[in-house]
Amino acid sequence: LYLEVEIRPHRHFTADGKDIQLRLPISPWEAALGATIPVPTLGGAVNRKIPAGSQTGKRMRLKGRGLPGDPPGDELVMLEIVVPPAKTEEARRVFEHMADKLHFNPRAELGV
Repeated sequence: LYLEVEIRPHRHFTADGKDIQLRLPISPWEAALGATIPVPTLGGAVNRKIPAGSQTGKRMRLKGRGLPGDPPGDELVMLEIVVPPAKTEEARRVFEHMADKLHFNPRAELGV
């Protein structure tokens, strides 16, 4: 008996063998300061600590939270920092204050 199983695409999760992958949006302050946030899994949300200083592309593994099996797969979470829009005057002032105080050049390693 051969059984062929086809997994339909999901809005948030993608399958890679028994592992599940998720791109997790986080705020800039969660990335910079660190935070404990809920992370969706196939079995329901779990709280996960985001280390201070995290960057977009950082990968975290939730062992055993992938597809069931013996052994079960893992959930691989990739962080994605999402910048809030500066739609209000107050939000613009916050970004201007950060630009003035932080003196941060994300392209410094490129020599520009």
